[in-house]
Amino acid sequence: MSLNKRRRALAAALGLSFVASAVHAQAVPKTVRLIVAYPTGGVSDVIARALADKLSAQIGVTFIVENKAGASGTIGMDAVAKAAPDGATLGFSSISPLVLNPHLTKSPFDPMKDIAPVVSVMYSPVLLLATPATGTRDFRSLIEDARARPGAVRWATSGPASLGHIVLEQVRSAAKVDITHIPYKGGGQQLTDAVGGQFEILSTNAGPSVATQIQTGKLRPLAVAAPKRLDSLPKVPTLAELGYEAANQSSLFGVFAPAGTSPILIEKYNVEINKALASPDLRARLQATDNVPTGGRAEEFSTEIASEFESNGQIIRAANIKAD
Repeated sequence: MSLNKRRRALAAALGLSFVASAVHAQAVPKTVRLIVAYPTGGVSDVIARALADKLSAQIGVTFIVENKAGASGTIGMDAVAKAAPDGATLGFSSISPLVLNPHLTKSPFDPMKDIAPVVSVMYSPVLLLATPATGTRDFRSLIEDARARPGAVRWATSGPASLGHIVLEQVRSAAKVDITHIPYKGGGQQLTDAVGGQFEILSTNAGPSVATQIQTGKLRPLAVAAPKRLDSLPKVPTLAELGYEAANQSSLFGVFAPAGTSPILIEKYNVEINKALASPDLRARLQATDNVPTGGRAEEFSTEIASEFESNGQIIRAANIKAD
């Protein structure tokens, strides 16, 4: 071997050794804190804990779930943003604290700079449900009723500027109808009042409690805001199918890291979470609650978040939506 070839071979070996050392230095910490931006017991908490268990088994490290609920997910995501970018802290949340909340209230962190998206995990469809207060059997009948009786149809959501409220505003604008918004603080009481017929229409995320009320016939699904029809409700059309593309918005959930976290670690977590999402047991757990597994590249998730941030800002300004 010539001197030049030996030098090139040595340089290549040293380069590979450097890369291997860098990867080793960026190994996943022995203990990883997964901050869930919502209370214990809800669908997002259940899925986050199932994901943490799966990752613990796959990677061989300990994942500890910590719930930091409040301010529609902002408190939990703020904790992620302010954590050390060493791979020992991740967050599980919908993208709302990044793409919706900052348009309504001052955020304690920069949603586009202080958080690093790792991977999308699932989307949670928004269901439009008729309550016992109305005889409406389908979505078109709802719109006809709203046109015939301006302001008489009451539509409840989990609060001002919630995703359900955004869906309502998009329907009102596209159909040019007057529907009265009934805002709640959270989802528990609104479901109870929906079954009691305190208003005509409810928009809420899919989940076991909602599914039970549909199965017993106490609530009737009129439409779903989701990329496609749900397997559990194959006869219920999406809002896009009904001609309301802008209103066809579902809640996207994912895993996040503090900005500045090593790209090597983000890629490692991305690969492992995608692997977990491909497992039959986790997919079955998601689908049992009408939540749909997603996955994909971190770059794709970042692009989707940036797009949602811009579009939500336009919707909120056009409808003059306020936080309170």
